Amino acid sequence: MTHSNSPEPRSGFIRRIWNWFWTPTAVLSTGFVLIAGFLAGILFWGGFHWSMEMTNTEEFCTGCHTMETNLGEYRETIHYNNHSGVRAICSDCHVPKEWNHKVKAKVMAVKDIYHELMGTIDTPEKYEEHRLKMAAQTWKKMKQSDSRECRNCHNFDYMDFTIQESRAATEHQRAIDNNMTCIDCHQGIAHRLPEGYLKEYKRVVDELDMTPKSEAQKDAKIDVDGIRSFLKMTPSENHGG
Repeated sequence: MTHSNSPEPRSGFIRRIWNWFWTPTAVLSTGFVLIAGFLAGILFWGGFHWSMEMTNTEEFCTGCHTMETNLGEYRETIHYNNHSGVRAICSDCHVPKEWNHKVKAKVMAVKDIYHELMGTIDTPEKYEEHRLKMAAQTWKKMKQSDSRECRNCHNFDYMDFTIQESRAATEHQRAIDNNMTCIDCHQGIAHRLPEGYLKEYKRVVDELDMTPKSEAQKDAKIDVDGIRSFLKMTPSENHGG
């Protein structure tokens, strides 16, 4: 009997990939593992996204006992009831839309759970004691981000000053001219301002002015002197609160 020395035809590339895909790995085939992993990934991502959105609801944000004060104050503002019928809820002002900033905000919010469990502000007296500090933390964050959450809805480029009240149009034009940001004038737009807020906001501005700036912040060219001049105005002159 003669034996041929020529090699047997090799399987095609697609056939070899197909065979590898379904080759058992211990108990399950590689293909099954990949498909199961893909489906599990979809379920995980869907669950993760659902949980992120669920924690953005007003019901979730105000579900803690310590948020009752915030809720009551918010319900008396123009962001809750207004002539346009558009309502901004907690997450619109406190949670960024951009994915990376949103995840960071959610991680940082863990501290709120800690303080809820510890009862840091669980009485009106404790809340008032911490009001200025909590406000300053929010002002600092918004100042650093150029009032990013405000700009989810408001933008100078979309404003028609000709149909605004003269005072509002004047102040908005001044803000543009001095490179100011929303929080420079609207510190108390959704919650009651603490006593001594102007002095504390000036401290926040001065502290940020002393902090080394990134290139992006340098490009913004914030007019700190203009903001300081604004903060020297009396509360009756300050129309933004």
